[in-house]
Amino acid sequence: MLTEATVEEMFRKLISDPQRGENVFDEAEDLLDEELRPESPLRHRLSQELEELRELAEKA
Repeated sequence: MLTEATVEEMFRKLISDPQRGENVFDEAEDLLDEELRPESPLRHRLSQELEELRELAEKA
Protein backbone atom coordinates (compact mmCIF):
# COMPACT_ATOMS: atom_id res chain seq x y z
CA MET A 1 0.00 0.00 0.00
CA LEU A 2 1.29 3.44 -0.95
CA THR A 3 1.29 6.45 1.34
CA GLU A 4 -1.59 8.91 1.03
CA ALA A 5 0.82 11.58 -0.21
CA THR A 6 2.04 9.28 -2.99
CA VAL A 7 -1.50 8.34 -3.97
CA GLU A 8 -2.54 12.00 -4.12
CA GLU A 9 0.51 12.85 -6.24
CA MET A 10 -0.25 10.01 -8.66
CA PHE A 11 -3.91 11.05 -8.79
CA ARG A 12 -2.99 14.67 -9.59
CA LYS A 13 -0.65 13.57 -12.38
CA LEU A 14 -3.36 11.40 -13.91
CA ILE A 15 -6.06 14.04 -13.96
CA SER A 16 -3.81 16.95 -14.95
CA ASP A 17 -3.76 15.87 -18.60
CA PRO A 18 -6.05 18.31 -20.47
CA GLN A 19 -6.78 15.59 -23.06
CA ARG A 20 -7.89 13.08 -20.45
CA GLY A 21 -10.59 10.64 -21.43
CA GLU A 22 -12.78 8.15 -19.64
CA ASN A 23 -9.85 5.73 -19.38
CA VAL A 24 -7.93 8.27 -17.25
CA PHE A 25 -10.92 8.65 -14.93
CA ASP A 26 -11.17 4.86 -14.64
CA GLU A 27 -7.46 4.61 -13.88
CA ALA A 28 -7.72 7.29 -11.19
CA GLU A 29 -10.71 5.52 -9.66
CA ASP A 30 -8.83 2.21 -9.63
CA LEU A 31 -5.90 3.91 -7.92
CA LEU A 32 -8.15 5.18 -5.13
CA ASP A 33 -9.91 1.81 -4.76
CA GLU A 34 -6.69 -0.18 -4.63
CA GLU A 35 -4.47 2.06 -2.53
CA LEU A 36 -6.72 3.81 0.00
CA ARG A 37 -8.86 2.35 2.76
CA PRO A 38 -12.61 2.78 2.28
CA GLU A 39 -12.83 5.00 5.38
CA SER A 40 -9.95 7.26 4.31
CA PRO A 41 -10.87 10.97 4.25
CA LEU A 42 -8.47 11.43 1.33
CA ARG A 43 -10.25 8.72 -0.64
CA HIS A 44 -13.59 10.40 0.01
CA ARG A 45 -12.29 13.83 -1.04
CA LEU A 46 -10.56 12.60 -4.20
CA SER A 47 -13.55 10.45 -5.15
CA GLN A 48 -15.79 13.50 -4.96
CA GLU A 49 -13.32 15.51 -7.02
CA LEU A 50 -13.17 12.73 -9.60
CA GLU A 51 -16.97 12.62 -9.81
CA GLU A 52 -17.10 16.39 -10.39
CA LEU A 53 -14.44 16.18 -13.12
CA ARG A 54 -16.36 13.39 -14.84
CA GLU A 55 -19.53 15.48 -14.81
CA LEU A 56 -17.68 18.47 -16.27
CA ALA A 57 -16.15 16.30 -18.99
CA GLU A 58 -19.59 14.94 -19.92
CA LYS A 59 -20.97 18.46 -20.28
CA ALA A 60 -18.08 19.63 -22.46
